Amino acid sequence: MDESKVTKRNLWCFPAGTIGRDMVYVLVANFLLTYIMFTRELTAAQLGAITVIMVAARIFDALNDPIMGNIIERTRTKYGKFKPWLVAGAVSTTAVIIFLFNTNLKGWSFIVAFGISYFAFSITYTMNDISYWGMIPALSRDGGARDTFTSRATLFAGIGNALASIAIPIFTTGAMALGGTTKSGYGWMAIIIGILAPAFLLFTVFGVRENRDDMNTPPTPLSFKKIVKTITGNDQLMWISVCFLILETGSTIIGGGIGATYIYFLYGYNGGLYSTFTLVGLSATALLMMFYPSIAKHFGRERLMTILLVLSLAGYTMMLGSRFLGSSMTGFWMLTIGYMFGSLGAFGYYLIMMISILNTVEYNQYKFGTRDEAIIASLRPFLTKMASALVVVITSVTYIVFGVTDYTNQISSYENMAAAGTISDTQKLEAIDALLSKVSVNQTNGLLFVMVLMSAVMLFVSYVIYRRKYTLNEAEYDRICKELNQ
Repeated sequence: MDESKVTKRNLWCFPAGTIGRDMVYVLVANFLLTYIMFTRELTAAQLGAITVIMVAARIFDALNDPIMGNIIERTRTKYGKFKPWLVAGAVSTTAVIIFLFNTNLKGWSFIVAFGISYFAFSITYTMNDISYWGMIPALSRDGGARDTFTSRATLFAGIGNALASIAIPIFTTGAMALGGTTKSGYGWMAIIIGILAPAFLLFTVFGVRENRDDMNTPPTPLSFKKIVKTITGNDQLMWISVCFLILETGSTIIGGGIGATYIYFLYGYNGGLYSTFTLVGLSATALLMMFYPSIAKHFGRERLMTILLVLSLAGYTMMLGSRFLGSSMTGFWMLTIGYMFGSLGAFGYYLIMMISILNTVEYNQYKFGTRDEAIIASLRPFLTKMASALVVVITSVTYIVFGVTDYTNQISSYENMAAAGTISDTQKLEAIDALLSKVSVNQTNGLLFVMVLMSAVMLFVSYVIYRRKYTLNEAEYDRICKELNQ
């Protein structure tokens, strides 16, 4: 097939495959802790155990992700080295999330089952995620084409993110919960998303053609020394990894659970409110994803980062200011619009750093003679998971400090009573509304200050480190590519 036709088909089939994958990620990363908090009555020890499990699983990923990247590098099949792992990871992840969100276990029995399932998710999703993003360098070595692949894949990932972020709250919380309760709502959403993920991935499996020149070369032995050397020997990869971890931690605090809890506590136990918050908040990022290549070309990455920083800080300031308007809808819309500007800047940074990580592949080839695509690509999902673990710690500590579990435990009790039929859905919602009216101003202010101030500070720190330490800008990258081609 003509190369231009292959590229054109890849530009649609590759990004389409990530829509369902990212719906899965949103379900687990953004809503798992919320699901547990609002469907289980937890002691402080049990909440602490859940936090430890999540952090331990991410530390486990510190070894799992690069090892998986190395295993993918060594894979030799007639289908290439990426697609077998895409399929295996998607199918096994579906089985894990359906069980995790549909178990009836409670107390410590649930904690044990949760621990096993969460570690299993770390393994299965890693198979899929590293093989997916690791495929990008094999689709094109042209810097402009790679920007397009990355931004378009991120756009489709954003579509999956948005669909899940909007649908999950609507159909799990409040009057529109599937099955009538929060627990049944999450169970149904896990089944639906679990089916959609492998279905969308069929576009990538059957529609994408990647460069398979290395399929004829014998695989190198699995080597921990090779993994460590690739990561630590590439100074630009190390610095961009630090930037990415800080940025991803700050940008996901709001969506990691605190944002939903804050809205439910202040504006009402209504999943539609949080869906609106998410939809409007992420709307501007869709435009950025679609036009990123032309925007980055016009402004240059460093100038664009400064513009994005100003937009984000202005948005976070609006979010803090919304508290002066109390629990009114005017305050809600001010909070939501502020989140839109804040997330616009943060997501722009995410795109820049995604591309910056991938560009260290050529830098690695320039310095050491090997590309090590999958190993380098494995750092991005690893850092994302580490960031989500840090967010869990921050969220759990925040909940304990501000007494959030005192209210979520009672909400879980009402949800369980409604599921058992001892009270009606209307009585459940009335009881929850009465309960939330007792939340103090200090508690809601604490949630707001944690999620907004930490997001702003981490974004700024990431910006400073990137500008001072990452030297692989557009001009330097083009120079390296020219030398490699020659």
